[in-house]
Amino acid sequence: MKRSAVIVDAIRSPLGRGKPAKDGKPGGVLSPLHPADLLGQVMRQLIDRSGIDPVLVDDVITGCVSQVGEQSGPIGRWAWLSAGLPESVPSVAIHRACGSSQQAVEFAAQGIISDVQDIVVASGVESMSRIPMGAGRIGMDPFGPGVGERYAPGLVPQGVSAEIIAHQYNLSRARLDEFSARSHELAVAADASPEIVDVTLPDGTVVSADETPRPGTTVEGLAGLPTVFATDEYRARFPEIDEWKITPGNSSQLTDGAAAILIMSEERAKELGLAPRARIHTMAVAGDDPIRMLTGPIPATEKALKRSGLTLDQIDHYEVNEAFAPVPLAWAQHFGADESRLNPHGGAIALGHPLGGSGARLMATMLNALEASGGRYGLQTMCEAGGMANATIIERF
Repeated sequence: MKRSAVIVDAIRSPLGRGKPAKDGKPGGVLSPLHPADLLGQVMRQLIDRSGIDPVLVDDVITGCVSQVGEQSGPIGRWAWLSAGLPESVPSVAIHRACGSSQQAVEFAAQGIISDVQDIVVASGVESMSRIPMGAGRIGMDPFGPGVGERYAPGLVPQGVSAEIIAHQYNLSRARLDEFSARSHELAVAADASPEIVDVTLPDGTVVSADETPRPGTTVEGLAGLPTVFATDEYRARFPEIDEWKITPGNSSQLTDGAAAILIMSEERAKELGLAPRARIHTMAVAGDDPIRMLTGPIPATEKALKRSGLTLDQIDHYEVNEAFAPVPLAWAQHFGADESRLNPHGGAIALGHPLGGSGARLMATMLNALEASGGRYGLQTMCEAGGMANATIIERF
């Protein structure tokens, strides 16, 4: 009989704006905290909330994108040890771009379903105020000549990919800004307290709420923001794009944050007297055109639905990462999805996108939202650099 991987708990830190302290000005609220300590505090509380003996954990799988500087090496190992947890528990850091900690969840589930492991912590972290996005690639070519030749005249920034998608799906600037204002409105209205745990800064300050959502965000205010990617180079390369639309207001925020999920076999949960909150129903990964790049959630969702035997209308909650507003809107348009089920607690435009921590953060949010609504199935998918995507379906108990 196939083993089930179940989620016992899923929590996250508050989210802070990913800006460093500079020229005497304070950074984001979490910027004083080393990323290992940020994730370590979340891990400690995950273990304490469950009441399990942490020595029983078989592995800690941690997603992190910019694995340089303070985030270099096995960041999950340093976080686990920072939290005072047992030295006998190993850890590994993984990188599937923005989906890194969603992949951590899937690797954890695979280890449990295959009967290789019984209890795994899947987690993710990114401190974008301390390690800026792309810090590991400054002055470097990560693609190599083969990729350069295949995709000449070259790959493009994700924001340009978002412009391509907005044009392809005929998404107007007003539509993008409306969706972005909705993200802030929903995030402000949502009760995120069941998924957020307090984080203590080095000076003793306790952070208990997200810094990122902006109450009162309006379409009119967003409409005044300038576009970012309409350079002469990209205008010449993509002359079919007659209106450039991507701004800081309809893009995800640079963010500091961490999240952790306790996953185990259903049998082990029963042995320990724990009540699972959900089971991991279906997992899929997919690749797509690396120029458009951000459309990967579409084939990933198609694969997940096919494997699950479910139809989209049977899914109660869709969590599609808001890397840029065109991503969830194109996904919804492709599937004819009910937009009332799409990111109903807000998304990364309002809450922020702490890269390697976002997959686990979305899972914590989706589980919390399913419990609040009484829904049964949730589908989470994320676009990832290089045109990749993960899709995960969970079933709430």
